[in-house]
Amino acid sequence: MTVAWVAVALSLVLGLNVVTAAVYAADKRAARRGRRRVRERTLLALGLAGGWPGALVAQRTLRHKTAKRSFRRAFAGTVAANVALVALVAAVAVTAAGTGLAP
Repeated sequence: MTVAWVAVALSLVLGLNVVTAAVYAADKRAARRGRRRVRERTLLALGLAGGWPGALVAQRTLRHKTAKRSFRRAFAGTVAANVALVALVAAVAVTAAGTGLAP
């Protein structure tokens, strides 16, 4: 993978994390005002898509979505899935590099 592709990938992940944190903030604001909330399914999907670090920062700084045990468990599952995927991709990349199959 070239440096340009890595930069693009990192930019996309950073952008997704900023968007995820903003959605959590909007949900917190809606909760305070008694307005329509963001679905938990949407919040979890953003985390599963790779926005879990932004979600975690928003949860901690806003004290939002931290009390409901079922949500915390589901969120932990999205984090675990992301970590497992990154570990798998890294293992494949290292293996490919060792065999000369890496681009």
